[in-house]
Amino acid sequence: MDFEMNIFTIITYSGDARSSSMEAITYAKQGDFEKAKECIEEAIEKLELAHKEQTKLIQAEAQGEKHNISLLLIHAQDHLMNAMTVKDLANEFIDIYKTIK
Repeated sequence: MDFEMNIFTIITYSGDARSSSMEAITYAKQGDFEKAKECIEEAIEKLELAHKEQTKLIQAEAQGEKHNISLLLIHAQDHLMNAMTVKDLANEFIDIYKTIK
């Protein structure tokens, strides 16, 4: 397993998920709830892919494959957690915009 490639993959998928979540908020604000839903679904898919990469790292460590904790790994974890939070908040914003409309 290429440790750094896994990390960059987590960053990429997490960034994509965050972007899709933010796009969902924009669509909801415009009243296009179908597009907002599609964006949230895309964010969920990207988060699942990021989580799979994270799980690979966890499993490798559990099997004895040790790596130094790097700033890049911390950055990837930060991206993933932020993307998850933004997706959850996007769902809340969508609900609020539905109520307003």
